[in-house]
Amino acid sequence: MRNLGLLTAILALSAMGMFGQNRHKVDINTETPEGKALQTIGTEQDQAKKIALMEQFAAEHASHGGYAWVLGQLHALYLKSNQHDKVFPVAEKLLSFDPSDAEMAYGGLQSAVAKNDPDLIVKWAGITNEAAKKGAKTPKPEDEDEQSAWDYKVKFSTQVQERCEYEVMALALRTADAAKKIAIMDSLKQLNPQSKYLPQLDNQYFVAYRQLGQNDKALALAEQLASENKANADMLLLLTDHAVNTKNNAKVIAYSDQLVAYMKSAPAPQGVDPAAWEAKKATNIGTGLFLKGVTLASENKLAEADAALREALPHLQGNDQVLGPALFQLGLANYKMGSAKKPADMARIRDAYKFSQQAAAIKGQHQGTASKNVAAMRQQYGLK
Repeated sequence: MRNLGLLTAILALSAMGMFGQNRHKVDINTETPEGKALQTIGTEQDQAKKIALMEQFAAEHASHGGYAWVLGQLHALYLKSNQHDKVFPVAEKLLSFDPSDAEMAYGGLQSAVAKNDPDLIVKWAGITNEAAKKGAKTPKPEDEDEQSAWDYKVKFSTQVQERCEYEVMALALRTADAAKKIAIMDSLKQLNPQSKYLPQLDNQYFVAYRQLGQNDKALALAEQLASENKANADMLLLLTDHAVNTKNNAKVIAYSDQLVAYMKSAPAPQGVDPAAWEAKKATNIGTGLFLKGVTLASENKLAEADAALREALPHLQGNDQVLGPALFQLGLANYKMGSAKKPADMARIRDAYKFSQQAAAIKGQHQGTASKNVAAMRQQYGLK
């Protein structure tokens, strides 16, 4: 992740209390009950006792000037001791004092992630992001003594926005329910419509739409990505199939070409068995070339159809459901081209005869017609 090292370092220092410790300054007057309580808190070494003392102070002295300071200390200790449910109300209270305090907001996001609560992660990513946007725009102070803290706040606020986006993206990837996944990804768009993580979720959107039967949205997304040359094989297959069903020949050919080019150049996805990938690669290349060839044949572009279908054959071996029709179409195309010449182009006729014989040997809708074509060519041209 870009600048992850800097962000991690800043967050680590923040968690250690090395930054922001003076965000809510307090002058302790030990002559008052509140001052004595604060002094006791400051000298207490036992963490559990310190937390108890601060909780008591917060409950009894909400109007005191040291109240916000105590909440800030509680925030850090709750995080450190994994008391995550207590972090949220404290962070919300601190944000009411300073809506630009991204550091306190980020504590809420950290706790949400630690609890692995999807609703809380989305909520606190939004809260943290809004605080961070405000923090990043904090005016530079005139006092030089305050500029170091300002510089840290601006850098932290800028970097933590990316962390918010990352946490939502990671949540989307590990969410199985399609509807919930889409809602989470949509929340990332709300955080930042230009997030660098959104392109990583394109296929997640596509698959989720398909799972929910929202094929119109799946098609729209696939079309958009195809226009940017970013569509994957499944998207291109859907687009090609849709073009076939709507009889849009130009798009059938265009998407078939895009599918074949994609499969020829795409490396095996990480974690996918190489043999399984090669099988999928062959199937998709063969399917794309077959659909292109059949479409070209329907437009009487016989030479182009012949080239596409011949290229498809090696990729269709073992897939008789498509191989049979491909051979049948090759037989027809070569017969038409060969018989159209006077005298006949016998090389084309012999190819037509060969392809038709092969088609006749495969069970399917074209088997009977292919057998008749073989017999007709045998009689017409004396072939054996």
